[in-house]
Amino acid sequence: MGLDSRNIVPISIRMNTFSDYIVYVDESGDHGLVGYSAEFPVFVLTFCIFQKQEYIHRIVPALQELKFKHFGHDMVVLHERDIRKASGSFGFLTNAERRVAFMADLNTWIDQSTFSIVAIVIRKSDYAARHSEASNPYHFAMRLGLERVEKHLSRRGQHEFITHFVFESRGKRENNELELEFRRVCDGQYYRGKAFPFEIIIAGKQINSCGLQLADLTARPIGLHVLKPDQPNRAFELIRTKLDRSPTGKIEGYGLKCYP
Repeated sequence: MGLDSRNIVPISIRMNTFSDYIVYVDESGDHGLVGYSAEFPVFVLTFCIFQKQEYIHRIVPALQELKFKHFGHDMVVLHERDIRKASGSFGFLTNAERRVAFMADLNTWIDQSTFSIVAIVIRKSDYAARHSEASNPYHFAMRLGLERVEKHLSRRGQHEFITHFVFESRGKRENNELELEFRRVCDGQYYRGKAFPFEIIIAGKQINSCGLQLADLTARPIGLHVLKPDQPNRAFELIRTKLDRSPTGKIEGYGLKCYP
C-alpha cells in the first residue's frame, strides 16, 4: 500500500511544533518526610532552562573540552556529590593542584554557560505540618516548578510550542508516579485549569547528558544558601546570576521559590 501524500507533514512544519528551549531537572535531598538528615532538612528541585542553539553550539562543546582536558575522554558523568567528596572518577581531586585547576575550569564553564534556573526549595518539617503523609514533596515541587517555567517560556513567546523536560530516572514505580503527576499538571488539573504544552522524558542515571549534569551541580548549593544564607557559598554565587527573574528583576517567587 502506498503512502497517502495528504498525511505527510513537511519536516520544516513538524520541527516548528517544538519550542526553542529544553529543560533539565534534578534534585538534592531525600524527598521523604521521615528520618531525613538534620544537616539538610530541605528538598530542592531545580529546572535548568536552555535555549537549544546556545546549548548545542556553546555549552555542550565547552563541557566536552573540559572533560578531555581533565580526564582524557568525555565519558565521565559530572556528579556534585562525587566532585565534593573526590570519589570515583574524581579521586584525582585529592591532589590540591589538580583540584584547583579542575574547579577553576568547572566554575568558568558554569559562569559562561547561558541558561536560566527555576529552583523550588521545600522545607520538610513545615511541609509535613501542612500536608498529609500522602502528599509527595517531589510532586508538589514539580508542580510549582512547571508553573514558573511556563511563565518563563511564555514571556519568550514559546507558549504555543512543545517543550521537553528531562528528568533523571529514580526507579520504575517512582518514574510511573512522576509521569502521571506531570501529565496531570500539564492537562490543567491544578493551575487555574491551564494546560501546558510540555512533554516528559525520563533518562537513565548514567546517561551522559550535559543538561542533567549542569542541573545536578546547581541543586545542593541552592539548598545550602536557603539553609545558611550568611555562610560563604561560592557555588551559589555563580548560580545566582542564572536564577530566573520577573520583568522588574525579582528573584523570589520566580527563579527561587521556597515553600512554605
